[in-house]
Amino acid sequence: RQWEEARKLWVQEVSTAPSTRRDVVLLQEQLDRQLQQRQARETGLCPVRRELYTQCFDELIRQTTVSCAERGLLLLRVRDELQLTLSAYQALYESSVAFGVRKALQAEQGKAHLEKRIVELEEEKKELEKQVSEEKAKCEAIERQETERREIEEKKHSEEVQFLKRTNQQLKVSKNPELQTLVVKFS
Repeated sequence: RQWEEARKLWVQEVSTAPSTRRDVVLLQEQLDRQLQQRQARETGLCPVRRELYTQCFDELIRQTTVSCAERGLLLLRVRDELQLTLSAYQALYESSVAFGVRKALQAEQGKAHLEKRIVELEEEKKELEKQVSEEKAKCEAIERQETERREIEEKKHSEEVQFLKRTNQQLKVSKNPELQTLVVKFS
């Protein structure tokens, strides 16, 4: 591999020397140090952690291939299959997150729609309560007018009855002297 550091081009070539136990321990220490330096997350999907573990696995495959080419090829197949599986899981994860976000937005929109509908229904309720109050007031006014009219009619009727009674009494009184005078004349 090639990289540039401090304006110098560095080239790293693959070693054909078999690895020792010390090489494996150094590789593990280097992996741990890189994970810490690059602040790779310990859980969840982390591109930094994935990159570092891929590099480590590639180095292990290289070391194994030097001593046994067939085992190295098998590990390459395993690595490629793992990368495909991880890519599929990552796509599924991203799709699930997108789905969750969409559902959350739909729920929020549905909530906003329901809140708007609640406000509309509350306004409609207030309007209907206002109409009920107006109709009750009209009904009470009509009942008062009807009560007053009935009282006036009853008073008028009562006065009329009293007038007729007085008239009847007066007629009785006025007829009685005539009757008396008639009785006296006939007797």
